[in-house]
Amino acid sequence: MPTYRLTVAYDGSPFFGWQRHPGQPTVQGTLEDALLQTTGVRAPIEGSGRTDRGAHADAQVASVTVPEGTDLSQLNTALPESIRVLEVEPTHEGFHARMEAKGKTYRYVIWNAPECPPELVGKVWHIPGKLDTQAMGPACRFFVGQIDFASFAKKTNFQRHSTMRRMHQVDLATDGPKITITLRADSFLYQMVRNIVRTIVRVGEGRLQADQIPAILAARDRAKAPGSAPASGLHLERVHY
Repeated sequence: MPTYRLTVAYDGSPFFGWQRHPGQPTVQGTLEDALLQTTGVRAPIEGSGRTDRGAHADAQVASVTVPEGTDLSQLNTALPESIRVLEVEPTHEGFHARMEAKGKTYRYVIWNAPECPPELVGKVWHIPGKLDTQAMGPACRFFVGQIDFASFAKKTNFQRHSTMRRMHQVDLATDGPKITITLRADSFLYQMVRNIVRTIVRVGEGRLQADQIPAILAARDRAKAPGSAPASGLHLERVHY
């Protein structure tokens, strides 16, 4: 049976994350329902990784294996506007979107102004108080390299896997009230991006000094780091193969 690679964009606001959950609307579940409705085929659609409840994707990658002759071109007709299949490509037998991914790029968006435009609600982290972006920029560099991110790993993930990760990029850019933090790594721990962003924002709030970040990393203790940024500002920008 042929395997296909799907590129999928979605607004995660209406969903309880990527992974299917009985009785809850999820991106994976909605895609699989659309596959069944348009082709009559019931098959698992495996993503490159889970995204959190309320997080978004510009180009999530998923894989699906279906019987020969299955037409996947009509998936969007059975999907809500919040999910779009951007591309369907035949790929090699056994392709698995998660197993073969070599890295990911995430974009985290903050709206730093007293009011948030209605069209951005649910798609950014709205922070009304002024942030010091001049301090936040240097804070980003402490997260680049081959690093143990145990202090930025959710506890269940910390217990099951190595917390060493290679981070290639953590960049901050501003455009008026819009602050974008872009992170690229070989792989990410669960909620790692949101936890890093919360720490960088704590520096921007003046509640943490950038040069304190190495000690937080060295502690390998989640309790030593600040909490998590909301999922609303998190966007999966690209999966690298």
